[in-house]
Parts: sequence; C-alpha cells; structure tokens
Amino acid sequence: MRILACVKQVPDTSEIKVDPVTNTLIRKGVPSIVNPMDLNAVETAVTLKEQNPDTTITLLSMGPPPAEEALRECLSMGCDDAFLLTDRAFGGADTYATSYSLYVAAKYIEELKGEKFDLIICGIMAVDGDTGQVGPELAEHFDIPQVTYCIGAEMKDGKVVTKRAHEMGYEVLESQLPCLLAVTKDINKPRRGSVRGKIAAKRAKVEWISADMLGDALDRTRIGLKGSPTNVRSAHPPKMRTRGEDVTGKDAKESVANLMAKLTENNLI
Repeated sequence: MRILACVKQVPDTSEIKVDPVTNTLIRKGVPSIVNPMDLNAVETAVTLKEQNPDTTITLLSMGPPPAEEALRECLSMGCDDAFLLTDRAFGGADTYATSYSLYVAAKYIEELKGEKFDLIICGIMAVDGDTGQVGPELAEHFDIPQVTYCIGAEMKDGKVVTKRAHEMGYEVLESQLPCLLAVTKDINKPRRGSVRGKIAAKRAKVEWISADMLGDALDRTRIGLKGSPTNVRSAHPPKMRTRGEDVTGKDAKESVANLMAKLTENNLI
C-alpha cells in the first residue's frame, strides 16, 4: 500500500502577522512549526504502516525552502521519502490554488514512481487558516472518496475502516481504496522521532519540485495569488474582552438594584 501524507509548515500562532496590503500572512521572520494536526496525519500513516508492513509513506508539502525542516521532522517519525513543492509562483495561494497545486504535484510523484497512491492522509485543518478545505478539495481533484473529521482508521480486507466524529458521537465508515482521510487531533498522540530516525531524516534527501518541473500538467492560471478566487477584504486580530464589572451589593436587594442600573445604563432593558 502506498500512502501520501500531506503536511504544512505554519507560523507559530502566537506571532502571526498580516500584510495590510495583500491581506496574506507574513511568514518571513516568524518562527515556524509543523501544523499540529498534520503530525496526527503522519502518526496515522506510520501506525498503518506498522500494521501493514508492505506499506510506504511519501510526504508532500508546499511552501518556501525552510519548509524542508518540517518534512525532516516527519521523516524522523518513520516515513520513507519526502517532496517539497516550492516555487515563488505558488506564493499567496488560497485553499483552492493550494489543493490544485498539491494534486498536480502528487500526480507528478505517481508518474515518477510508477505507482498510484492508495491512501491520502492530511490534517483536517491548519492553525494558520482553520478552513478545513484543502483535504476535501484534494479528494475532489483526485475524484476519490473522502472521510473528514476522522478519529480512527484501520485496514480490513483491503478496505479502510474509519471512525468519523459528529455532534452525537461518531459513525463507522468503510471505504474502498483509493481514499482520502482528513484527521483530527483526537485520532492519536503523535510520536517523537527516535534518535536513529532523526539522524536518518537529517541525511535523507528531500526532493524539490518547481513549477517548471510540472510542465504542461500545471495550469499556471490556477496557482498562487493570481489563481486564488478567494478575496480577503480585511483581517485583524479579535478584540480583547474587557473584564466584567462586579455588581455585588451588601445584600441580594442591593445586588439586584445594581444589576438593573447597569442594564439600564447600557440600554439592555
């Protein structure tokens, strides 16, 4: 079985800044981490590999050259190889342009290796966007089934059996391969790479893929900022909530009177 795990390097959410002109995230000079739920996706892939030894895991990420470090961290967890889709032409992409670019890159890798992916696993969303759109869009590009909000996955008789979370609990779904899983943080606890894994990951070669390498398979009108149909009109951090005011009086009667006075003052009654 061949698994493709999609990961993303994201800015540390405590230091996110927005470009006031383009309304896109400023990533330069901001500390980066592996998107937490993508680590859950990698852990899911590695667990399936341990349960099904005849399995290989390929990592794919799109981002600037420093995103290679995110791929190496995931390689140390037990993945086999990694590809980084990196080119200034992909910069500023929204979820649609991102999913399309990843799809073309994945097809390129399939052609390069001469084998198709049986299972694609990604985190349900990234902390720098929280849209939850890239995984489902990628499945649509591939025209394959998808299971979102996945909190459990195992292989059984050549099919993938999953648990999908919803408001009332979860449902058990069975799907033919190929299939895409978008997992949540509740599916597992990502492992730390072993010392041996970290050494191997540091020595491993991360293959870079540029826009030119994808050739005619890539429609350049559908990538990057210019190929993104999403328009962000404004972006700003939420306002800090002010501390509540204590209206407690000497007794219940005074407390109620104070409360009613404040409600009246703020035109709430």
